[in-house]
Amino acid sequence: MRTRFKNILPVFLFFLMLFCPQAVFSGASKGLMLWFEVVLPTLYPFLLLSGFLLVTGNLEFISSLLGGICSRLFGVSRNGSFVVLTGFLCGYPMGAKTAADLFESGHISREEGRYLLSFCNNTSPSFILNFLVLQTIGDRTLLLPSFAILMAAPVLVSLFTRRLYHFDATCPPRPPRGGAKARTRGGNWNFQEIDACIMNSFETLVKVGGYIMLFSVIISLLQMADTPTWLDCALSLLEVTNGLAMLKALHLPLALSYPLMLGLAAFGGLCAAAQTQCMVQKAGFPMTPYLMQKLAAALTASLLGILYLLAC
Repeated sequence: MRTRFKNILPVFLFFLMLFCPQAVFSGASKGLMLWFEVVLPTLYPFLLLSGFLLVTGNLEFISSLLGGICSRLFGVSRNGSFVVLTGFLCGYPMGAKTAADLFESGHISREEGRYLLSFCNNTSPSFILNFLVLQTIGDRTLLLPSFAILMAAPVLVSLFTRRLYHFDATCPPRPPRGGAKARTRGGNWNFQEIDACIMNSFETLVKVGGYIMLFSVIISLLQMADTPTWLDCALSLLEVTNGLAMLKALHLPLALSYPLMLGLAAFGGLCAAAQTQCMVQKAGFPMTPYLMQKLAAALTASLLGILYLLAC
């Protein structure tokens, strides 16, 4: 039954797109502009810089600055602290890509990579403050509470789930996959490696953009029908940016819309999950635990949002 559905869905989507070209064009245009205006300038510098740190061996410098704090707070290795930094500050799917890259290059173990993925792949502070609060909710008094809740939710979930992962954060890095030598700080590097970093960054961005456009088209097609409120809430889970706009358009009371928006921002949407799968599939990190932990973070963020509104 599952195989039959997976075979029918692409065919159905093909004919739906064929007979609804205007909706396809509208969705693809929105997805492309979102990628070009927001994702590209926001994500590209961090993708390039993280790759540059790896090829030059200067990751150890960042790890030495943050390793002690992150090791005590999250139980990760010094190298793993770099994933914590990118996962909380750079937005989807930087946390996933950094964890996979560090595993592939031999800086962290597979189990630590899985643990880091479980809570270090989140919505960026810029997205939270600018798009979620200022543009969507439109209430400046919620800037600090929203930021605090969405940063705290994955950390709180990690306190309960970290016991599922067994690794020694004090162990030295293992040999890289494929037999390559791990770069050490101060090692020689050349512009061919920088070129490789640039191409790798653009490959990642093209994949991310492709998923954003695909999900934007699907949302545009589904919005052609006059759907009930509960279905619009469910459809918002497809992609976080479009989803937040859909929740805003419902004009729900703040007591209901605020927890829903926090939960969606914490989950990231199915589009972010697809991007994450794309980043970690080579490393072999399973997606089911990740999705369960993101749903737990979404529930935690929603509950914290309700508690905040009740306390005000």
